[in-house]
Amino acid sequence: MLCLGVAAQPKAEAITQQPPSPLYRDPIYDGAADPVLVYNRGQKEWTMLYTQRRANVQSPGVAFCYGTAIGVAVSKDHGHSWVYKGALNLEHEQGQNTFWAPDVVYENGLYHMFVVYIRGVYSQWGGDSHLVHYANKNLWDWNYEGLLNLPEHNIIDPTLIKLPDGKWHMWYKDQKLNSITMTAQSTDLVNWKVDDKPAIGGRPHEGPKIFWFKNYYWMITDEWQGQRVYRSKDAQTWEHQGLVLDKPGHRNEDTPTGAHADVVVSGDHAYIIYFTHPGRKTHGDDGGLDKDGAYSYSTKRTSIHAAELEFADGALVCDRDKPFNFWLDDILN
Repeated sequence: MLCLGVAAQPKAEAITQQPPSPLYRDPIYDGAADPVLVYNRGQKEWTMLYTQRRANVQSPGVAFCYGTAIGVAVSKDHGHSWVYKGALNLEHEQGQNTFWAPDVVYENGLYHMFVVYIRGVYSQWGGDSHLVHYANKNLWDWNYEGLLNLPEHNIIDPTLIKLPDGKWHMWYKDQKLNSITMTAQSTDLVNWKVDDKPAIGGRPHEGPKIFWFKNYYWMITDEWQGQRVYRSKDAQTWEHQGLVLDKPGHRNEDTPTGAHADVVVSGDHAYIIYFTHPGRKTHGDDGGLDKDGAYSYSTKRTSIHAAELEFADGALVCDRDKPFNFWLDDILN
């Protein structure tokens, strides 16, 4: 998640920069999920990092969601077209392991990535998930910085922002606390102190994302039926709002509901970047296992999409079918 300054771009009322639908599909495994967008200052291009699910691989159960790398796609035209660059080499232990759902922040000339790590490959949901830290200067050659000193049990989906108190704050899903959002804080991105109380409880969810827009902090969480919106003045106390991306869209591949999203604030616009399972009737309808104990390619594959979040009467709303100008500004250094 990044909040950006305004770059020079002609302002026009006409819709001249409508994004394609889908915005991106992974050309290797066709399973791009959990996207996060980061501006590469050195290359002057946008980078998309994502969980590279192996959707087109015939495998038992949910093995296509394990043994996953973090895929990389880049855009030199302000987010309109994306080219696959490869997958990150993040292995720091023996064997093939699993990486999910990164978040990236920039501090003092370094990019810092926090990503879910699970040892090994499973064909059923399992494994103990941890959050690990990497750093580098170019978004490609990542140096392993270590395991975070957070609870060592099934935590996933980090999102970070630096607050006016000068500290970095991280929100993440704690799967052993009924899949709610917990939070921690740090002054150096290395040593973390966990807050005792949940940041967001209630209905189980995942994929929290925090951002600043229209003089509020906002958080979205994935409830597997669209994205729940929360609003806050201080990023401490959150007001529960409605759902976005909860109704099927009518653009190509933009159905049924929007899952695990990032938000990029670019000038006066907030864009939500999310993935769909276009071969499913509902997000959770995986079609069941076939006679060989595998899910079909159609129900496994995913697509990445972009839509605009609009501020209306103090709330965020999203009409995913509505045409809009999509333009990711260059960061002004």
